[in-house]
Amino acid sequence: MPRVYNFSAGPAMMPEEVLRRAAAEMSDYNGTGMSVMEMSHRSKGYIALFEGVERKFRAAMNVPENFKVLFLQGGATLQFSAVPMNLLARTGKADYAVTGYFSKKAFKSSQMYGAVRAAADIGDYHRIPRQSELSPDPEAAYFHYCHNNTVYGTRWSYLPDTGTVPLVCDMSSSILSEPVDVSKFGVIYAGAQKNMGPAGLTVVVVREDLLDSPLLPGTPELLSYKAQAANGSMINTPATYGVYLLGLVLDWLEDTGGVAAMAEINRKKAALVYGAVDASPVFNCKAEESSRSVMNAVFSSGDEATDERFLKEAAGRNLVTLKAHRATGGVRASMYNAMPLEGAQKLAELIAEFR
Repeated sequence: MPRVYNFSAGPAMMPEEVLRRAAAEMSDYNGTGMSVMEMSHRSKGYIALFEGVERKFRAAMNVPENFKVLFLQGGATLQFSAVPMNLLARTGKADYAVTGYFSKKAFKSSQMYGAVRAAADIGDYHRIPRQSELSPDPEAAYFHYCHNNTVYGTRWSYLPDTGTVPLVCDMSSSILSEPVDVSKFGVIYAGAQKNMGPAGLTVVVVREDLLDSPLLPGTPELLSYKAQAANGSMINTPATYGVYLLGLVLDWLEDTGGVAAMAEINRKKAALVYGAVDASPVFNCKAEESSRSVMNAVFSSGDEATDERFLKEAAGRNLVTLKAHRATGGVRASMYNAMPLEGAQKLAELIAEFR
């Protein structure tokens, strides 16, 4: 069977070139006579691989020298607890912008750790709050937001102005998809399963001065950014194969032209799909145009049976995993970096033809 166009929100489509290279190296990595999955994480060969992936990631994201890059586990969801455990004790207060499904989960998870409040909550999640609608507390230890909302199909098109309060950002579904000025953030975290590789790896980028923040009592060593940084992300066995695949994805990204070139491709893909939806007499996109996600286009006919028929016709054209999250219903096209432009074109053609 030919490769399908997999529009899954995550785990998501991987670049075919990466899969082919991983397959070729499956049983013999770099002349070692073994798979990366079999290598000790303490071996010289694996440590060289691990450090090389960090260098590639730093180059791709243009990470400043005063930031640590951590390769952890537990997904972005574990960071919902790790962030307050590492930062909240600085002042005892924190702000959260609640703009979608996962930012709401992060907010709820953090509330058990201290005085955490919603600095923005617009309710229907079909748009991003404007700067004038934010109410940042200058005494907050950090301001947390989710850059791209996979469920509702919205994204922040601007950087929140919080004064001297560090920005903490969940970039799980947008990391490496467009240039980011890392120096403007205190912490960036992201699960790998959308733009960086398979599920199981989480990347955390943390400003070094924040490593000296007091930990909340009872914080496990594995969740301490300072302890992980001091141990090179190897307090325990890391997600060794996930890190290896991230390295292959970063090689592919560089061959494609880097993050800036990928951002242009992603904008073209999104424009094709949104253009078809806006011109369609059948479908409607609820996300406000200025807040529309580049990664996740969410739309619906308003009729469940019609949406299901569309999904069936799409599957017949090898356009799969387009069913939206249960919170919204309808259709969701996740167009992460690995989705080729051709996939977006074929989806746009079907939207235009569908009656």
